[in-house]
Amino acid sequence: MPSTGRGRITGLTLDYPMSLGVFEKYEDAQKAVDFLSDRSFPVENCMIVGTDLRQVERVTGRLTMGRVALAGLVTGIWMGLFVGLIFALFAPSGDAFTTVLWSMLFGAVFALVWALLGHALTRGQRDFTSVSQVIATRYEVLTEHKFAQQARDLLVEMPGGPGTLGYRPPTQQPPFQSPPQGAPQSPPQGAPQQPPTAEQPAPQGAQQPEATEQPPRDTQS
Repeated sequence: MPSTGRGRITGLTLDYPMSLGVFEKYEDAQKAVDFLSDRSFPVENCMIVGTDLRQVERVTGRLTMGRVALAGLVTGIWMGLFVGLIFALFAPSGDAFTTVLWSMLFGAVFALVWALLGHALTRGQRDFTSVSQVIATRYEVLTEHKFAQQARDLLVEMPGGPGTLGYRPPTQQPPFQSPPQGAPQSPPQGAPQQPPTAEQPAPQGAQQPEATEQPPRDTQS
């Protein structure tokens, strides 16, 4: 039974895994683990995980009634040959060849009818042959947390290796940009506001300064 102790491998899982790098190709992830193995690293604590799975289906050709019949015929002959050889072991010596021949014949007829029947039931909804495979777009190499720093130090020496991945520089503040020419500039916070001049009308809702009364001038000489 697999061990369930803390810090040990349990099947296809790791306790407290940490990432060593993310690769776009499986060959690159395999190369990183092989590099650690050559440096006497305990690779039994590593794991390659494929993420962002997608299914790829490659269309290989058009499926016609003739191709369906031919494929069923060949499959039936091989199946009949296999069954006939088994029956020939228990048949009399003179009837062994006949047993194999009749088994191939029955197998070919059965597979031919079955293939044509199955193709007719599809009603032309899939008249092509294809090969499908589930692949990952990214491959991540994980290891136990207690071996993570040792592995990263070794991968730094790997040509084109991931090094200490997972580090991201702090986000930089965007540089100060002066307002476009002609745009009103707001006064700095805390600066006293000056009353508007005659050329510059006061904003709507602002209070007008009170006019001070001056004493009348003496016109007598």
